[in-house]
Amino acid sequence: MDSSATWAILSFTAPYLLSVIAFLIFIEQISYMKKKTLIPGPSLVLPFVGNAISLVRNPTHFWDLQSDFARSTPLGVSVNYILGKFIVFIRSTELSHHIFANVRPDAFHLVGHPFGKKLFGEHNMIYMMGQQHKDLRRRIAPNFTPKALYTYTAIQQRVMLKHLMSWEQLSSSTSAPIALRFLVRDMNLETSQTVFAEPYLSGEERERFNIDYNLFNVGLMKLPIDLPGFAFRNARLAVDRLIKTLSNCAAKSKASIVSGKEPQCLVDFWMQSTVKEEREAAVRGDPPPPHSSDEEIGGHLFDFLFAAQDASTSSLLWAVTLLDSHPEVLAKVREEYTQAVAREILRYRAPATLVPHIAGEDLPLTESYTIPKGTIVFPSVFESSFQGFIEPDRFDPDRFLEARQEDQRYKRNFLVFRAGAHQCVGQRYAINHLVLFIAMFVTLLDFKRHRTDGCDEIAYVPTICPKDDCTVYMNRRCARYPSFPLN
Repeated sequence: MDSSATWAILSFTAPYLLSVIAFLIFIEQISYMKKKTLIPGPSLVLPFVGNAISLVRNPTHFWDLQSDFARSTPLGVSVNYILGKFIVFIRSTELSHHIFANVRPDAFHLVGHPFGKKLFGEHNMIYMMGQQHKDLRRRIAPNFTPKALYTYTAIQQRVMLKHLMSWEQLSSSTSAPIALRFLVRDMNLETSQTVFAEPYLSGEERERFNIDYNLFNVGLMKLPIDLPGFAFRNARLAVDRLIKTLSNCAAKSKASIVSGKEPQCLVDFWMQSTVKEEREAAVRGDPPPPHSSDEEIGGHLFDFLFAAQDASTSSLLWAVTLLDSHPEVLAKVREEYTQAVAREILRYRAPATLVPHIAGEDLPLTESYTIPKGTIVFPSVFESSFQGFIEPDRFDPDRFLEARQEDQRYKRNFLVFRAGAHQCVGQRYAINHLVLFIAMFVTLLDFKRHRTDGCDEIAYVPTICPKDDCTVYMNRRCARYPSFPLN
């Protein structure tokens, strides 16, 4: 076919193609406006992509705008549109509780990330509901007993001391301030690896683990383009490798427990009860108990890693930031005040600000508004933290002391660890980790923030951190470091 014939065909078909595209755009806008009704949000959205570009480019501005929309109505709700998905943002504490209390097959499905199933896999713990979810939580309960937490504390101290010493050496070798974000992330990743599976990870596996977790982290904040060369695809493949590594750790741990060794890490405490149930099932002639295969356990260990890693990095950075800007609180911390400070840090800067769910059906949210099926719903635990409490915009650890007991009076607004059936199972571990870090950091090191314009503004990476990555000067405060073993 010559070029003139091709041009003639294109000239003939182009108006029809443009008409079809225009019609699809029109239908999309009508669908968005129908779902939006009178709820605050953008009046019109870009075809097909919606506001995905602004979300990826500047997530802080995007979510601040959603919060402003929600504040403009007594309902406390706003809407938007991302990559063909209608979304609802919720700042109302009571409506957030409504979401958390109705996670079930015919209502809301917790997803952890708008495109989480592609990243985490279909059988991830956060997608479980009903009896299956209850059974799994029962199985992992031994991981967080007082005995287990005591074992982890010894590991956490050892890893933290190693890193604090290296930070001080790094800081003393230069006159420039040091950005803590990646240093804290690396410390937390080593802490998680060591607490979860220390005896079963080789040095080479740890190095690959660090690389893969970084690929996963980067992919969380990118558009979900599952093609070679794109960050999202790299993240998905990295998760597969991480789960495989953790599955191998589960198998080695099982063998260790079978041989009669005492638990040394989190997976060992898990395998203690699992091995006992497997033996009892074998005696009865039954199949192995559910959630006991190495592959399943590896996947759930990755769930723990994801939950512990980035949220803790966020909390530790805000601890340094807020203690520097509140010297009167820092002085109290050095006089044993850490529990109240840790809880106020989590309230004031809730690390995982949003908890995405998907509506499995059309669901009434209020008497006047029904969430359409397929909508991604974002209850904001960050917004709830600034409701109810006395002077909520003020960093004030005294609110958690016995005299005021705001943690009890406004308990429904403290949603850092969510609520309902999917409330975070590792919250005691998370608080212990933050308390231990604060105690060791302020005892062993003197520090001072390198302050610049906007340094304390919130950045999403993907949990919230100070915009400047928490840049500080450090030097040793103690006469000598404690003598924890460092190997």
